[in-house]
Amino acid sequence: MAIESQGTTLFIEGGTGSAKTLTNVAVGNPTILTSASHGLSNGDVVTLSDFTGTDAALLNGKTAVVQFATTSTFAVAIDTTGKTVADGKATSLSYVEIGEVTDWSGPGGSATVIDKTHLKSTAKEKLIGLPDEGQFTFSLNCNFDNLGQEAFRAARASRERKHFKVEYSDATVQSLYGYALNYTISGAVDDKVNASATIEIDGEVTTA
Repeated sequence: MAIESQGTTLFIEGGTGSAKTLTNVAVGNPTILTSASHGLSNGDVVTLSDFTGTDAALLNGKTAVVQFATTSTFAVAIDTTGKTVADGKATSLSYVEIGEVTDWSGPGGSATVIDKTHLKSTAKEKLIGLPDEGQFTFSLNCNFDNLGQEAFRAARASRERKHFKVEYSDATVQSLYGYALNYTISGAVDDKVNASATIEIDGEVTTA
């Protein structure tokens, strides 16, 4: 039975773990948050909550992409310059949809052909090497406010290995690890701003 393309969704790993308690909020643009051994990496997506202070509403309920992560601090692109905000929490989202994808190609790849021909061979003799799943390429409407696209760009900047999954319209799910290889923006007269992106697949692809 044919599978309809419409409805296919691409997700990027948003992070794992329970809510992290945040202290010593450094207001500014971006806002720097402190949490001992938070376990987050650049490109992870978190929901912020339980902040206190006069301007806590700037953070509470907001979803943001992790930037500039160190062992005990990370930043979110929310401007709190001159505001009053105190301790809160950050909860990781497991997966975030990369929004406004218009087409895709992949996974796909090949394996190395190993020549084992010798002087007594009567024809070429070969072995097949390990499969290389290649790349997953996709096009999308460029949207700087889309958290999934922002997470992809952050993962590219940090060179972090991420988990991706593709959910098809018939509920089939393909899972893969890879690197955000490129995110290229283009435009033209009488056209929208477009983007193209590539995931360099690392390891096997599973389908369930």
